[in-house]
Amino acid sequence: MEKILVLDFGGQYNQLIARRVREHHVYAEIRSYDKISVDEIKKEAYKGIIFTGGPNSVYDESSPHYDKKILELGIPVLGICYGDQLMAYMAHGEICSAGALGEYGKIKLYVKKSELFDGIPNESVCWMSHTDYIKKLPEGFEITAYTDSCPCAAMENGKKKLYGVQFHPEVTHTEYGKRILYNFLYLICGCMGDWKMSSFADGRIEEYKKKFKGKKVLCALSGGVDSSVAAVLLHKAIGDNLICVFVDHGLLRKDEGDFVEKTFSGRFGLNLIRVNAEERFLSRLKGVTEPEEKRKIIGEEFIRVFEDEAKKIGKVDILVQGTIYPDVIESGKGDASVIKSHHNVGALPDVVDFDEIAEPLRDLFKDEVREVGTQLEIPNELVWRQPFPGPGLAVRVIGEITKEKLDILREADAIFREEIARAHLEKMTSQYFAVITDLKSVGVKGDARAYGYTVVLRAVTTDDFMTADWTKLPYELLERASNRITNEISSVTRVVYDITSKPPATVEWE
Repeated sequence: MEKILVLDFGGQYNQLIARRVREHHVYAEIRSYDKISVDEIKKEAYKGIIFTGGPNSVYDESSPHYDKKILELGIPVLGICYGDQLMAYMAHGEICSAGALGEYGKIKLYVKKSELFDGIPNESVCWMSHTDYIKKLPEGFEITAYTDSCPCAAMENGKKKLYGVQFHPEVTHTEYGKRILYNFLYLICGCMGDWKMSSFADGRIEEYKKKFKGKKVLCALSGGVDSSVAAVLLHKAIGDNLICVFVDHGLLRKDEGDFVEKTFSGRFGLNLIRVNAEERFLSRLKGVTEPEEKRKIIGEEFIRVFEDEAKKIGKVDILVQGTIYPDVIESGKGDASVIKSHHNVGALPDVVDFDEIAEPLRDLFKDEVREVGTQLEIPNELVWRQPFPGPGLAVRVIGEITKEKLDILREADAIFREEIARAHLEKMTSQYFAVITDLKSVGVKGDARAYGYTVVLRAVTTDDFMTADWTKLPYELLERASNRITNEISSVTRVVYDITSKPPATVEWE
């Protein structure tokens, strides 16, 4: 199988680069710069190498560097941002601080003739984010692109197939970014494009057949898209050695628990244990209002429930979770800041009574997970279900979580989802739900004063959940949903619509 090495130098977008490569049907493998040698790279016979970006300056001795021999392997290399500067540094070029001329955001790019820029207009828009720049080119290199402030926005040594770009072709803001990566993969590396997401599923199944042979595996099944795909994938790998534990923590949507139990124990024949733990979770959450504390309590209680069930089952070696890449990023990966702890990543307690935690979908984005689900022949009604956070409705209840607020939220959320389904707009938005705030306001019901909760409706459109735009739902739909919620739920007096994108907001409210 042909594959590309994404050599990670600490940038935020290493996974996004790999994803863009995979979109072109070429397998991408991410390895940290300090975890793979030149000899290993040569042995693996990569078709090409991509140096990722990073927050460092190459002339800082503590910054990540690499063996210069990598540029002599004869394997095409594409350096991106820091990776571009590192390539120049390794080849004896000169890097300097750009000072006030640093570039951030959308910048006009001017390109010259180059195989890397085949089919790309002379002028386009790229996405820059750099404080250093290449002042002096290494010997044998030439400039192939520039901006008004950056004299070397791209460089190449065509003879050695070494290419560098100061901008980020992997982000959607770079107008012809996909084309640039296509040119590198197909025109320069000579890839055939024979990898598909089915290859990922088949590879994972074969991996776990060998790795988990003879071991008992416990899968944390929430019934959401991610954990459902993880469960079916593991079931195909190890069959009855997989035990799925579905924790009904009382934080689920309306009728969710019964749906999950019926689908997985009936239709798929999985070994499913349903644990009704509403009272246990709500007692732990009583009086708690801080979002991170809620998440960590739920994360710890999840693990304790699994441990309790494992003791009933007997020796269980491995816990499987449906963690995906946006969960990892937001929970703080490496030196990245914590945006919010996901119950199955950053909120795990320090002591976990399992030999290993396996996360087969950890490197995938939501749309890729859905594609894997389709390859595994999981029905569309499950694959295309609304994403649902592991902590459940807890992150959609602002302030203290009470049974009353949960019941109100369940009804409001169900009404909103019903109205979107009735309008056949499920595919217009990537995720939609209701939030109950801790704010009460005065209203009028039946010609009398009412004092009730404010409910927020939220809908976003995105392809990877790393960024998201608020969905422009029709006013008529929002009006119907608002009227039904305030009429059918006596304790709600006001409905508002969230028109904030991500960033600056996150998709969920907590």
